[in-house]
Amino acid sequence: MTDRYYRADGDLQKCDDLHNYCGGTFSGITEKLDYIQGMGFDAIWISPIPENAGPDYHGYGALDWESVNHYFGSEDDLHTLIKTAHEKDIWVMLDVVANHSTYFANEDFSNVKPLNKPEYYHPKCDINWDDQWSVENCWLSGLPDLDQSNDYVRSYLKNWIRNVVSKFDFDGIRIDTIPHVPKDFWSEYTEASGVFQMGECFNGDVDFVAGYQGHVEGLFNYPMYFTLHDVFGSGQSMYNIRTRYDHEDAAFKDVDALGSFMDNHDNARWLCTFPNNFAAFQNAIVFAMTARGIPFFYYGDEQEFSGCNDPANRESLWDAMDSDSYMYKYVTKINQARKAAKVWEHEYVERYVSDNFFAFSKGNMLVMTTNSHSTVDL
Repeated sequence: MTDRYYRADGDLQKCDDLHNYCGGTFSGITEKLDYIQGMGFDAIWISPIPENAGPDYHGYGALDWESVNHYFGSEDDLHTLIKTAHEKDIWVMLDVVANHSTYFANEDFSNVKPLNKPEYYHPKCDINWDDQWSVENCWLSGLPDLDQSNDYVRSYLKNWIRNVVSKFDFDGIRIDTIPHVPKDFWSEYTEASGVFQMGECFNGDVDFVAGYQGHVEGLFNYPMYFTLHDVFGSGQSMYNIRTRYDHEDAAFKDVDALGSFMDNHDNARWLCTFPNNFAAFQNAIVFAMTARGIPFFYYGDEQEFSGCNDPANRESLWDAMDSDSYMYKYVTKINQARKAAKVWEHEYVERYVSDNFFAFSKGNMLVMTTNSHSTVDL
């Protein structure tokens, strides 16, 4: 999260009010790209960039789509960040929202630029999660829901993503709230972007999530995320991993284009949910970073952050940037192994599974994980 990564103004005190802006900026990220690269990562995903209203430090409630959030810095600062990242062979993925605008609009849209007319939005209603029409047309958490069937809205959103990617030279986009917009719009929007897309479909149902692949290139593997919690956190049988992949192979067009992750900004961190099982934390990280798909790593896990639900899981990092920490070095070794084996050039092969042991290989990299606290049955 741009606001939480690094301050470039010299004030590195821990942020105590996580409901508001803490001071992280584009320039701060630029200054500390080496911290990311030192762990072996070669891409970053930053927060949405439109101007937001009030204390919306996260960027998910656009007020002015045409202005870069001044709390994060200027357009020049953003250009510098991306240019510097590219010089270091680091790609930059932009988080984008096409489902809704700001909380603060409520039902008066006059201050939203340029989506400032009531006809640009669906009528206000609460979501019935058992009804997909309601999921796509009602207001998520009170956020005014854009009507993509309106010609102006549809055209504007597609032009906006095309222009912002081109203007700033982004390498990919992460798309928020995928299930809340009809699939045909995503087909047009992703084509307009011209870059790789990773969609957020916050759902554990494999078949439901798989229905969006093809409209969006990649999707976060939320079904496997929940399986990791069951297997490594709660000690369920590791055969569940095999079962999950079998189901995904049958449902998805490309399992290896899914985003593999263990923590993110929308869920309580692993070390909050499972505070007394550090070995499970380590095993889950290894699996998420080396198994099938594109690995995504949430800032702060390398410093053993343990924040619970939003916003507690969105801690400031600048007061804890220790490149000598145990987990920083641990994650670095995982990335070194991935790159040494060039795992992206090799197929995933399951090697052995039991209730408390799971092993697989990619090329000459062998990965062995366990959810056992004692003896492993082989």
